[in-house]
Amino acid sequence: MYQALYRKWRPQTFDDVIGQQHITDSLRNQIISGHLSHAYLFTGIRGTGKTSCARILAKAVNCEHPVNGNPCCECPSCRAIAEGGVMDIVELDAASNNGVDNVRALREEAVFSPAMVKKRVYIIDEVHMLSTSAFNALLKILEEPPEHLLFILATTELQKVPATILSRCQRHTFRRISTEDLSAYLLKIAERENLSLSPDAASLLAGLAEGGVRDALSMLDQCSSFGKIGVDEIYSSVGLAGNRRTLELFDCISEHRTSDAVALFHRLWMEGKDPSSLLKELSRLVRDILMMKLAPNHASELVYGGYEKRMLEAYASRFSARQLAGTMETIQASLGRMKDALDPKMSAELCIISLCDEIAGDTLEGLRLKVASLEEALRSGSFSPAPASAAASAESEHQTPAEPETVAVRELPDAGMPAEPEVPAAAEPEPDASPEPSVHEERAEHSEAEAPSQPDSRTDAAPDSPASAGKDFWPDISQQARSVLPRDMAALLPMAVGHVEGSTLVVEVEPGFYFTRFNRPEIMDSLSQVASEILGFSVNAKVREKKKEVKEPRSLDELRQYKEVRFV
Repeated sequence: MYQALYRKWRPQTFDDVIGQQHITDSLRNQIISGHLSHAYLFTGIRGTGKTSCARILAKAVNCEHPVNGNPCCECPSCRAIAEGGVMDIVELDAASNNGVDNVRALREEAVFSPAMVKKRVYIIDEVHMLSTSAFNALLKILEEPPEHLLFILATTELQKVPATILSRCQRHTFRRISTEDLSAYLLKIAERENLSLSPDAASLLAGLAEGGVRDALSMLDQCSSFGKIGVDEIYSSVGLAGNRRTLELFDCISEHRTSDAVALFHRLWMEGKDPSSLLKELSRLVRDILMMKLAPNHASELVYGGYEKRMLEAYASRFSARQLAGTMETIQASLGRMKDALDPKMSAELCIISLCDEIAGDTLEGLRLKVASLEEALRSGSFSPAPASAAASAESEHQTPAEPETVAVRELPDAGMPAEPEVPAAAEPEPDASPEPSVHEERAEHSEAEAPSQPDSRTDAAPDSPASAGKDFWPDISQQARSVLPRDMAALLPMAVGHVEGSTLVVEVEPGFYFTRFNRPEIMDSLSQVASEILGFSVNAKVREKKKEVKEPRSLDELRQYKEVRFV
């Protein structure tokens, strides 16, 4: 009967375990010296050797003739344990035996001395799956077990194990296997199995396994039906697009060729490629480019591999780190939504379209990409700002200095102007003016008569500005400010109310927390910049606390209409 490769080539001694020398050396030395712990906890990702080391340790502590801390694998005890015929070596799966009754039964059996070997060993796999009551039942015997008892716990989620259990165990953390070590191991296994595996294909399998030996051997087993296992055979068998197709898709996205990108994705989907796998490959490519840009000296250690360094450097020079990070966030968000999506293909298409055409999406990641693109264009000098608004441009074209609009001018303390200026006798009212001009018009006429040729830069509103029309610009300002403010401040904008007073944008918020968050120089500068772009002239923003409404006390006559109110 055929046996899977990861079962057939499971390590039998500590020397067979790859990539975990820091653990195997420690366990060997403890066996040689006899200083064994009563409880061990092995933690790490899947397929890195936790269960294998637990079985090797169980054989080593019961081996009659250990060799340099390794089990001899020849004595009756080692052979019986390897064949699974020793009742004193118990393996439990906590996922299916996670109740308190299972742990109580374990405690009752553990007190008996072993019948065939020196030590009774309990290997509890995925121990984090035990219930709270089961953990509590395990505490006492785990802290003070009989001399003949040894516990070996294994888990992939250390954070779910209670601290009371952790403090009673000797912990060993299993690392991911490096791509180089795993690739060499796959080539050795392929040679012994008479499989024609190319070095490039071995490196690809090692990268796809992400440090797990079992995953790598399972994929090698899946591809073993081919006569010669190369990169193309792995792509075809595992359902991946391949580096060349992924690069082609990324080129379409980076050049905003939406039609070509969607067509390429459709061809790959028709070939049987999984949509989530396509996005994962694209995310890995963008991640390698980002690592090349941020840490070029350590890129050989950080990148997944599979792409030439020269090509990654070329892409890294074309994009900013913020653009690459925004692209990765968009892809990761789409992958998260695809888990619950009714049509994963449609979710992947929407992700590709939003990456190609940043204007198509109003998500937070899309807004970040827009801002990053604008910043990159400003730095390169290829950005030419458009007019602030069409209305302001039209007004500036038709404006004539001979007929300026009447505007209110702030009183200047250094000009010596009286508090209530008199209208000069020589001044004649406009033909359409009313017989009794108001104080506002008197001040305007007096200012024009005193200094018609000296415009003051400290006026509250610029002539012919949009603010003079009385329009409420706050909805436009707050909408555009969402793309430049931090995420937390953009969420607080609905709590504020703004209005333009001359050349000042007054933002009113509730006192306390909201006032403290808005009353910061960087926030006011951002709002000033956005308001200036919309209004067409320089605007300064300031924050003000909202005035609390004071309710007038109710009169006695109003209260007398209620029958429940009695007056004594």
